[in-house]
Amino acid sequence: MNTKDAYKQKAEAELEIAHARVAEFKAKAKNFTADTRIKYAKHLEELEHGVDTAKSRLKELSEAGEDGWEKLKDGVEKAMTGLRKTMHDVAEKFKD
Repeated sequence: MNTKDAYKQKAEAELEIAHARVAEFKAKAKNFTADTRIKYAKHLEELEHGVDTAKSRLKELSEAGEDGWEKLKDGVEKAMTGLRKTMHDVAEKFKD
């Protein structure tokens, strides 16, 4: 397995975890009152947007050739870092 494939697998695994967390937060939100659900809907949208952005960057990286993928790696890293931060922020909000 080359470096690109290993990096891609690691990022895909992290995206799977993010998808699971989104599902978890949505399930929790179903138990909230309508007003609280509305309050948290924005946070869930931000998290879903982060997942979509990271997925898009990863797709670009996957389609890049062996020579070009390194240039796209920074974009994937930024997207994954943003996703991690958003996931953490949403998790903190759902603790309240």
